[in-house]
Amino acid sequence: NLTYMLSVGDRNFVLRRPPFGRKAKSAHDMSREYRILNALKDVFPYAPRPVAYTEDTSIIGCPFYVMERIEGIILRKDLPEGLHFTPDEARQLCENLLDVQCELHSIDYKKVGLENFGKPEGYVKRQVEGWSERYRAAKTPDAPDFEDVMSWLHEKMPTDFRNPCIIHNDFKLDNVVLDPKNPLKIIGVLDWEMATIGDPIMDLGNSLAYWVQADDPPDFQAIRMMPTNIPGALTREELVARYAEKTGIAIDNFDFYLCFGLFRLAVIAQQIYYRYYHGQTKDERFKLLIIAVNVLEKSALSIIDKSRL
Repeated sequence: NLTYMLSVGDRNFVLRRPPFGRKAKSAHDMSREYRILNALKDVFPYAPRPVAYTEDTSIIGCPFYVMERIEGIILRKDLPEGLHFTPDEARQLCENLLDVQCELHSIDYKKVGLENFGKPEGYVKRQVEGWSERYRAAKTPDAPDFEDVMSWLHEKMPTDFRNPCIIHNDFKLDNVVLDPKNPLKIIGVLDWEMATIGDPIMDLGNSLAYWVQADDPPDFQAIRMMPTNIPGALTREELVARYAEKTGIAIDNFDFYLCFGLFRLAVIAQQIYYRYYHGQTKDERFKLLIIAVNVLEKSALSIIDKSRL
């Protein structure tokens, strides 16, 4: 979805609208995004507070909503100039990030009016089948086939989690806002367009697919998008262990969830690359995404090769 900043006097707001042109059936439903922010405003202080929503297309030509702007630091691939974390501070930031995700997962979605927000029954199966269909539809002649990965995911998918919850589905370090006065403190969580009711471990797997750590192979390091490899940062294994400890959820084998997260990330990259390959966009940066897709397949296959599932 597209994001614009609005200024009213000395106050700043954010306007969110669907992309121009064709869009997927439900991927850019503005009312859905507004609804979850409205439901969370009094129970999850990190969600931007929504201000207004309208379906009146006479204003800007499409439905849109306005929310508060959370001012702060958003980390990208590397730490910005002037910002440094000691190893202890890096560890603390990782713990704080995970704790916010745990806090989101602990909210009773029925008590905040989201009982009809998603379909938790069959969630994992729909995700595996849906993302498999999307990959096959976006596959280009130069792309890996991912058939071994998709087959393994279909074969190993777990049963539905007994306690579904609100999941963000894109919860990662560059989607949170840090306090400029205390960069270890998280003050905002952004980009709620994929949020739903589903399996919290799937949400964690999607998050950790982005988590490139210091001892990862060079090709995986090359596609890093956030500074998750700085000295002191928690590893994926440590984050999973902390999540299990904080939530009381037993995670016997995380292989399926991380493999799915890597596959889903590859599909997202391939969908963008498909547009470049077919001349629908001229942005030369997208040409390199095929490299990421290949690396992600290699990483997913590595998990499968070592898995005890």
